[in-house]
Amino acid sequence: MKARLRLLYNQLKFYYSVNWTKTLYFNFKKFPFGVAKKLPVFFYGRVKFTSLSGEIFINAPIRKAMIGFGQPYEMNTVHKGIAEINLSGSLTFNGHVQFGKDYFVYIKKGGFCEFGHMSSIASNGKVICVEKISFGNYARLGSECQLMDTNFHTMIDTENGEIYKMTAPIQIGNYNFISNRVSIMKGTITPDYCTIASNSLCTKDYSILGENILIGGIPAKLLKNNISRDWKGELEDMDRWLII
Repeated sequence: MKARLRLLYNQLKFYYSVNWTKTLYFNFKKFPFGVAKKLPVFFYGRVKFTSLSGEIFINAPIRKAMIGFGQPYEMNTVHKGIAEINLSGSLTFNGHVQFGKDYFVYIKKGGFCEFGHMSSIASNGKVICVEKISFGNYARLGSECQLMDTNFHTMIDTENGEIYKMTAPIQIGNYNFISNRVSIMKGTITPDYCTIASNSLCTKDYSILGENILIGGIPAKLLKNNISRDWKGELEDMDRWLII
């Protein structure tokens, strides 16, 4: 009984902080009526819609509040009010997804961004997608992480004049535990069951290192084999408290 009351209290806190104006506007603007009326996307706190000209898809059974922008699932309780979405490309959700407070999501026209079931990016997270960024199932990113699949500016070899490619896809594996303030740059690929230490810089394909690894540093390198977050022990509680 105590656990059920706690769960009910937790759900009431979620609904109390919903930005109903932005929630209703977004759902009925971006989805067919049959989907929109179920309100699959919730917004919490203030958010600026810089552009909503792109496409959004949900490849999962539609449930109310299954995608939470600014969802209050972390220890911090205050929104700064700087959340922003600039959606000109394509955004796909393959299940329940959580964004923490004060996020920045930018998907350029022609860009494709995909989130797996129960993937998340915590408060002050930044996603800048020009080409392609994909998150696996249960890819959980801590606060102040940033993912950018572009250099923003053209870089050249000053000796031979070669122009380097400005963008490259990012692929985050399933069951990734990524700590706070991690920068994930273009061309990064992580294997399933990968853990990334705080304040790391990821720049390449780490899948060749195999699963159940800890990487970290600037730039990130292999720190330890045969290590993983206890996903089996946490999944039930995670689903209970994060799925509204």
